Amino acid sequence: MEKNRRKFLKNLGAGVAGTVTLPLHSWANSSESLRTSINHLKQFPDKKTEAYWETVAAQFKFAKGVHYFNNASLGACPLPIREATNAFRNTLDDFPSKYMWGGWDAEKETTRKKVAALFSVSEEEIALIHNTTEGMNLIARSLELHIDDEVILADHEHTSAVAPWTVWQAEKGIKLIRPILPILPKTKEAIVSVFRNAITSKTKVISLCHIVNTNGMMLPMKEICDMAHENGVLVAVDGAQGAGMVQTNLREIDCDFYTVSAHKWLFAPKGIGIFYAKQEKQSLLKPLIVARGYEDKSIRRLENYNTRNLPELLALGAAMDYRNAIGGDVIHNRTYELKHYFLEKIKESKDIILKTPSNDYLSAGIQVLEIKGKNVQEVKDTLFNTFGIDSRPMSKFGLNAVRLSFAIFITKKDVDMLVDALHSIATG
Repeated sequence: MEKNRRKFLKNLGAGVAGTVTLPLHSWANSSESLRTSINHLKQFPDKKTEAYWETVAAQFKFAKGVHYFNNASLGACPLPIREATNAFRNTLDDFPSKYMWGGWDAEKETTRKKVAALFSVSEEEIALIHNTTEGMNLIARSLELHIDDEVILADHEHTSAVAPWTVWQAEKGIKLIRPILPILPKTKEAIVSVFRNAITSKTKVISLCHIVNTNGMMLPMKEICDMAHENGVLVAVDGAQGAGMVQTNLREIDCDFYTVSAHKWLFAPKGIGIFYAKQEKQSLLKPLIVARGYEDKSIRRLENYNTRNLPELLALGAAMDYRNAIGGDVIHNRTYELKHYFLEKIKESKDIILKTPSNDYLSAGIQVLEIKGKNVQEVKDTLFNTFGIDSRPMSKFGLNAVRLSFAIFITKKDVDMLVDALHSIATG
């Protein structure tokens, strides 16, 4: 019997060892796909050529006939990141307990470091959460505010940024101040002054978007942060529309908190987000969820969900590798190249009315426009039903305009096609 028991244990050990090799093989496959895609891009020493960007575009896949100008709503993963995510999922399911609880600890920290480098901050200031909404809830629920304290939220804030302050603070008697932003400001000061004039002795927080989702207006983060801190006011930033589209140095901006959905302009899987908290302000925060290990004093306590979406988290690291292969500065410059190319194409049209500030320091890869005399919903429907162009209709603030996103998979040929479609609708 002892001989049979030893034989059984030997065979069991061999079986377990076999299951361990499978995840390693899956990981290698995910890395190989990413390396292949990056090597294709390396064939172009000059990243300014349209051929280079057409190669980037080919690494994204959309449904047949769809021209995707709606990245500000929800981004797409390039094919190598899709494959990496699936490989990580297979790895996890090949040996669930190993990889959910400890097997990927080093890889998680590597991803954190890559994200920290993106924002020019320490990895000890980065938590890997689910999305921007979670980050805004984390801030709004954590801060110890008192009756009659004030939080400034301008009128263009996203609902997911306003709702947390409404539920966690306004219902306790904290006042939400809603100043009105200009739709087409000409200068940074025109925006900064709105926030400056809203501050009182009771103001504790300014909560604002980096880039508003309504008309693509980019707010002057550093100037607002400097002004707020001079008045002893914290700054919390909804960075969903900023990070990845434009270079974002959080050390230079000097906000206190910044939160991002990585599925937009970072082209990572859905359900993974980034939360930045300045080191000296982390003591103000409390986790939304507590589990074993809640005593951890580091920023990791804010992401302690026990079981969680680790394949998507690690694929965020792969998305950082993909982005770095192109280059943050290169992506930033391409964003403005497409913006300028588009604006040049429509500048002579009397029927296409731009509803986004044109200055480069006030807008970037989101452009919003109205077609004179046309209802925005009809324009949106015609763009899609006739031309396959997906966009977002914006009706608030009297915009009556479609929102267009110029992500890295958009080529100049795509822009030409878009402009032809807009002219066709305008004259039809």
